Amino acid sequence: MKITIVGTGYVGLVTGACFAKVGLDVTCVDVDKKKIENLKKGIIPIYEPGLEELVNDNINKGRLHFSTELSKSLDDVEVVFSAVGTPPGEDGSADLKYVLEVAREVGRHAKDYVLMVTKSTVPVGTAEKVRKVIKEEFDKRGVDIPFDVASNPEFLKEGSAVNDFLKPDRIVVGTDSERAEMLMKKLYKPFTLNGHPVIFMDIVSAEMTKYAANAMLATKISFINDIANLCEVVGANVNDVRRGIGSDKRIGPYFIYPGTGYGGSCFPKDVKALIKTAEEHGYDMEVLKAVENVNQRQKSILFAKAKTFFKGDLKGKTFAVWGLSFKPNTDDMREAPSLVIIDKLLKEGARVKAYDPVAIDEAKKILGDSIEYVKDPYDALVDADGLFVVTEWSEFRLPSFKVIKKLLNTPVIFDGRNIYDTEELKKMGFKYFGIGVGDKLTAQEVQ
Repeated sequence: MKITIVGTGYVGLVTGACFAKVGLDVTCVDVDKKKIENLKKGIIPIYEPGLEELVNDNINKGRLHFSTELSKSLDDVEVVFSAVGTPPGEDGSADLKYVLEVAREVGRHAKDYVLMVTKSTVPVGTAEKVRKVIKEEFDKRGVDIPFDVASNPEFLKEGSAVNDFLKPDRIVVGTDSERAEMLMKKLYKPFTLNGHPVIFMDIVSAEMTKYAANAMLATKISFINDIANLCEVVGANVNDVRRGIGSDKRIGPYFIYPGTGYGGSCFPKDVKALIKTAEEHGYDMEVLKAVENVNQRQKSILFAKAKTFFKGDLKGKTFAVWGLSFKPNTDDMREAPSLVIIDKLLKEGARVKAYDPVAIDEAKKILGDSIEYVKDPYDALVDADGLFVVTEWSEFRLPSFKVIKKLLNTPVIFDGRNIYDTEELKKMGFKYFGIGVGDKLTAQEVQ
């Protein structure tokens, strides 16, 4: 069975490689010629554990192909996945120009039945826009070719996307035709043999499911961050609180780890888009607006603690920053809390020395030479006045605190992920500031 996937970004490339792994003949299409030439050589544009090996293995086995021409990638193909970007507009709405352009291309060049599947995260109602565009192009050609549209949202976590696709919690498919449903069942049969469920529903509900899932996870993160800040004000320990509520099966232990706020390509964009969708329909998403506001405030909380500790004067000081990507196991820096922290430090006249295992190149594209980049975490500490731990990479979990204390001018750590033990560091002579733990602060100091 042959399929075509349009878009070779994070979603499209993972989808293509994983479908190829189970035996499908997959062509991934992208307008970026340089990217396609690199992919043909096995050079992938993103960092994702296991993906490079998977791509190269399936290229070598002749199951994964790359092209810049969608028109030549539709022959003998019944299913086309659209996995192009949906960047946020200035008002928070998702920009559908790439999604609709894919639909136009399919309408201009399809010769036989095609199932147009939207894999990108798109607002409710997008499928009908896709259907309308394809039909318009068929009418311009004077052809009456049968086709269907479907919604198949992705639920991939950056850093574990390959495993998520191969062993999904669930597969959500929105369809309105029996033929489309049968095709999607056939496509996903290799993944359902081990009991992973395919949940079929109407298209609008499938489109909503993706947004609702990300919005719910974002809500959990902002909730625990708000609780963490209150813990500092009243003198509670959020780590104990987290364990206490996480043991309740109705709540669960996931996504209730306090930190410096969520980032990445999904949560910020999808929360904004869902708020905008509601506004367009005359409804006010009050909870999600609060989620977004809490998250924006949380990204500044480590900086605020540093400024308080240094009595409002950061000018001329140097700070080490461990972790630049928005989460471990990715080089993605979109909406990363590190960017907010670094920007605020620089505006105060401070100097920043940063280390990240994989995101340095990405950081250079965004920050340029405004900060210093180092190749070893300890190099960042030399002559630094404090350490910010922003991303919880595993190599940061058990550092040599003796070396850290020796290298820092001031033995102070601002831990945005609560990966260190407060009492242990205090005994070693450190001043330690986590999220929702440590010394009691005033409400003004945590806002």
